[in-house]
Amino acid sequence: MNRKWLVVIIVCSFLIGVGGTYSGITWIVPYWKNNTADNNTDAGQETEITSENTSLDKVAKAYDLIQNSYIEKVDESKLIQGAIQGMIGVLKDPYSVYMDKETAASFKDSMDSSFDGIGAQIAIEEGKLVIISPIKNSPAEKAGLKSKDEIINIDGKSVQGLDLYEASSKIRGKKGTVVKLEIRRNGLANPINVSVTRDEVPIMTVFSDVKKNAGQKIGYLEITSFSEGTAKDFTAELKYLEQQGIDGLIVDVRGNPGGMLLSVQEILGQLVTDKKPFVQIADREGNKNPYYSELKKSKAYPITVLIDEGSASASEILAAALKEVNGNTLIGVKTFGKGTVQQPVPMDDGSNIKLTMAKWLTPDGNWIHGKGIEPTIEVAQPAYFHAHTLQLEKDLVKDMNNEDVKIAQELLKGLGYGPGREDGYFDEQTERAVRAFQAMAKLPVTGKITVETSEKIMDTIIAAVQEEDNDLQLQVAIKSFNK
Repeated sequence: MNRKWLVVIIVCSFLIGVGGTYSGITWIVPYWKNNTADNNTDAGQETEITSENTSLDKVAKAYDLIQNSYIEKVDESKLIQGAIQGMIGVLKDPYSVYMDKETAASFKDSMDSSFDGIGAQIAIEEGKLVIISPIKNSPAEKAGLKSKDEIINIDGKSVQGLDLYEASSKIRGKKGTVVKLEIRRNGLANPINVSVTRDEVPIMTVFSDVKKNAGQKIGYLEITSFSEGTAKDFTAELKYLEQQGIDGLIVDVRGNPGGMLLSVQEILGQLVTDKKPFVQIADREGNKNPYYSELKKSKAYPITVLIDEGSASASEILAAALKEVNGNTLIGVKTFGKGTVQQPVPMDDGSNIKLTMAKWLTPDGNWIHGKGIEPTIEVAQPAYFHAHTLQLEKDLVKDMNNEDVKIAQELLKGLGYGPGREDGYFDEQTERAVRAFQAMAKLPVTGKITVETSEKIMDTIIAAVQEEDNDLQLQVAIKSFNK
């Protein structure tokens, strides 16, 4: 093959695909419009790029030079992959990536009903690999990983230089195996190590309930992600709630990292009216493509949305639409802030290029990327909801001074045991707090934080977080419907 044409084909292949990922949302939309004029234009596309981009000759020359003159024989496919990765790297866009055949297959598998891994959505922010949110009841959540945690090492190896999907492939693995993550977390001076046992992560995305308050029935629908069957499940659960005669509805997208555009579109089609677009897609020239619901009349009952820092992508589309179209209330804290559109383009060899091609805007035309969506009523959870994970390799005893002691002090305080100081120094007051906890937990009262004591502390924290009465955001939402 002529090397000049090989390079041209690589460049043209960016523009061919029709499947896409919409800011973490899978969508199907043709990049080129199918009409007669456009078909004629497409026929001459490669010739136009060849004639106008003569600088590609330099790329072809470099390719030939390396292939024919480098001291060692180089695999042709690796050179091509390197060229693509180099071009994408120049963009300095963490969401534009190249996936080889294996990584592309793994990415496709992640859209299935279940997969083996730790169950956490990750992203790259300002060059840092961060967790958007752990999936509900996943190994990641059980291990104490939290939204905005920065992953700095995977199994002892730095993540520096890895793109999103390279990092993801290293974190995922067979059920029963362990991945060790070194985490940098806001509020801690030093990184912490978290071991997560991989397991099957089922994608159960809709949970419903009826909450009762002051004689009212409040429908509750939690959406953990927007997957293939989410809209269908949402419709069925909403119908069931409405048959109960609900006086209001809470839609909970806290910790929801996003999903499929079609899914959130079908859900919004049941909740927001057609007076404004529920989302707008803006291309590089600023042209906007609005998406509308066909609903003419709002629900007879009020709707409140629960959001937090783990609500991203499709969750933000839903929250913004309900707020800006219907005027519904958002309760919680500011969302993650992801508003770009990526479109994956499959290559002939099974590899994939995912390129940022547009951005999405709220109904009022706001771009929330890097900013998030502010709640109507800001409510933070109790401090122990954000408690750090305590994983010990040795006992903590009086007069120690380290990060693990600081974490233990924060946890004990959250449970109401009053350790006194919270600076990481294990003093007499901290020892008394430990003894009190051990006595209540029916553990040997030693005043030392053993592995058994630390595990019991974490179990108690998890139980407190799962107790509905302790969920301040939910309680405020329920009471917001009071007549």
